[in-house]
Amino acid sequence: MEIKRILVSQPEPANDKSPYFNLAKKNDLTVDFRPFIKVEGVPAKEFRQQKIDILKHTAVIFTSRTAVDHFFRISKEMKLNIPETMKYFCISEAIAFYLQKYIVYRKRKIFYGKGKFDDLIEVLVKNKEESFFVPFADAHKQEIPRKLKKHKLKFSKSVLYKTVSTDLSDLADVNYDILVFYSPSGIKSLLHNFPDFEQNNTKIASFGNHTAKAVKDAGLRLDIQAPMPKAPSMTMAIETYLSKNI
Repeated sequence: MEIKRILVSQPEPANDKSPYFNLAKKNDLTVDFRPFIKVEGVPAKEFRQQKIDILKHTAVIFTSRTAVDHFFRISKEMKLNIPETMKYFCISEAIAFYLQKYIVYRKRKIFYGKGKFDDLIEVLVKNKEESFFVPFADAHKQEIPRKLKKHKLKFSKSVLYKTVSTDLSDLADVNYDILVFYSPSGIKSLLHNFPDFEQNNTKIASFGNHTAKAVKDAGLRLDIQAPMPKAPSMTMAIETYLSKNI
């Protein structure tokens, strides 16, 4: 089967340095980008139903910039005055610096790891006297709460934002040879928008073990998977597939 059109279920890259553009040029392909999911904040009314008082906590744990955005959003909506004594623990330095969008960085106690939660745990354990607030999405990794419990840290977790399907109805009559997914939510959105979706000759590519599992659990055929030993990126995996099948 000739591959000519690829749909990537992500926003279009901000610049022309994306490897997808090189892939398209090299193989004479049309590559389109379209987010299959979007993030929506939990409104203050819904947050109150969780019965969690942010101000009873002395520290916040951030695992993403999105979590930072929605922590300060919900605080503003609820007219909470976050004290200067609040401590912030971030999974990476980049997320820590992102806090400057909302606070005067040099006046706060901010800690960060090296990009993995296991690194941050070491810092958290050294501050076990704190009461931690952990903002999450509705679909989040359970390993983080498990590790906090394992180290006997006092914490409350709260859902501040949700991942929802975007409206893809305008794609109903558009055919692609390869659909590329980066999260289980993308697969969920595909089936939400097109409940009668039949894969037939359409190839499905997935990144990560969780996404691959979601493809198979949905009864779909997984044709391209990344990362793999010889294809650490999605574009490399697609390139390998094209070289073997065209």
